[in-house]
Amino acid sequence: MLALEQVLDEIPELSDSRREVSRLSGGLTNSNYKVLTPAGSYHVRRWSDDSGLLAIDRDNEYQNSVRAAAAGVGASVLAYLPEHNTMVMEWLEGTTLSAGRLRRGGKLLGDVAAACRRLHGAERFRDDFDMFEIQPRYLEIVRGRGFRLPERYEQFEPHVTAIREAFARREEGTVPCNNDLLPANFMLTPSGLRLIDYEYSGNNDPCFELGNIWSESNLSLSQLETLVGAYYGRRARHKLARARLWGLMSNYGWTLWASIQDGVSAIDFDFWSWGLEKYHRAVAEFESADFEQLLDEARRSD
Repeated sequence: MLALEQVLDEIPELSDSRREVSRLSGGLTNSNYKVLTPAGSYHVRRWSDDSGLLAIDRDNEYQNSVRAAAAGVGASVLAYLPEHNTMVMEWLEGTTLSAGRLRRGGKLLGDVAAACRRLHGAERFRDDFDMFEIQPRYLEIVRGRGFRLPERYEQFEPHVTAIREAFARREEGTVPCNNDLLPANFMLTPSGLRLIDYEYSGNNDPCFELGNIWSESNLSLSQLETLVGAYYGRRARHKLARARLWGLMSNYGWTLWASIQDGVSAIDFDFWSWGLEKYHRAVAEFESADFEQLLDEARRSD
């Protein structure tokens, strides 16, 4: 790849010699930078070619980022340079949320539900996202490349089949989803809550979005119920069960994402421990006394 400074020189808005570039912390699949120029501030994302192993399609990410911005929930895209593995977006002034802040609940969970509804009302995204399709692809990569696999991982495949069959009883439809709403992908700005980072975006069951938020921030079950109720405007048992099962599938699938990153990433981050934490939470749900009841409730209508 071209050096960052060379790429910035190719973008008229960022080519000013007085620009200031600072590296941002965080980011598990990208290098992120803030670029300050006399005209304004910008967010620059750069990625490696290995991200294709993780089911990231950068053209899909770009197109969906544009649609999320048009819906008033994402950051505007200034430039997309796939030949340089680079995308430039508006700089959002605000603070990223933390899991602890989300777990304090209150009005914030209602704001999260409202932001999700805005995103889910956007123009349909280019591609679909289905963890039932992505998880086996990740597993094939892990096996084929000899990456580490948690003990007993494959023993839970029958449970996955049972979840998929339960979901198939009811056609819920799909909407544009972010699909990766970990706490750092929520930005609290003066204009409200914004959702960033559309690497894994695609049309999906909205209950996946809600369940993934629950699992990524390790919210309580009562907080998941609050989130689902705020999103749908009512208490819906089958939606709650569906969101909880999708949260389980999220943990089970992203475990393999972590295994792949553990095998290929040069980022200084303990992906293996991060993935094991998700896996152990998935196992606890698979082996929970509630599992069969959740399947039954997901099959029903309220």
